Amino acid sequence: MLQTLDRGLKRVLDFSASLVGLIVLSPVLLVIAYLVRRSSPGGALFLQERVGYAEKPFTCIKFRTMAAGTPNVGSHDAAEAWITPIGRTLRAYKLDELPQLINVLRGDMSLVGPRPCLPTQQGVIAARRAKNVFSIRPGITGLAQLSGIDMSTPEALAKADAEYIRTAGLWRDLKLIFGSIAGKGSGDAATR
Repeated sequence: MLQTLDRGLKRVLDFSASLVGLIVLSPVLLVIAYLVRRSSPGGALFLQERVGYAEKPFTCIKFRTMAAGTPNVGSHDAAEAWITPIGRTLRAYKLDELPQLINVLRGDMSLVGPRPCLPTQQGVIAARRAKNVFSIRPGITGLAQLSGIDMSTPEALAKADAEYIRTAGLWRDLKLIFGSIAGKGSGDAATR
């Protein structure tokens, strides 16, 4: 389990990496925002309430990948038809997640940790509560996501999240970050 010193180091790494990432990637972020706005009506960003550390809600920031006005559901409950053409590309390369660096910078999230769920996903919340998963900040990427486990299987998800917490450390986080960059895992997929 993450000890106090490890949590402090993790927060320093999260803050530093997200700040550098936002600065270095700012041209890319601006281009993506422009393409999202141009490809379909609506804003470039998608703001959604999620459950965070200690079960406190926060606003998760992502690039919008679905048509404006679609229902507010988890990715595995979203219809493929709702996803915009540019949204498919952003999701395929996980570029829709880049604005979450703002969440990391603010302390809502970590680079690595359990993916944040919606407040309406009671099965996920109950399973995670039973495994003490809310004892750490949620992450942009995590063990479950890279293992192809999504929120449609709450018990398997909570088990993978608890395993991450039990074995977490700097090297494990770096391995998971590089695995995400390399395109491993599938995360939550939309339904057909």
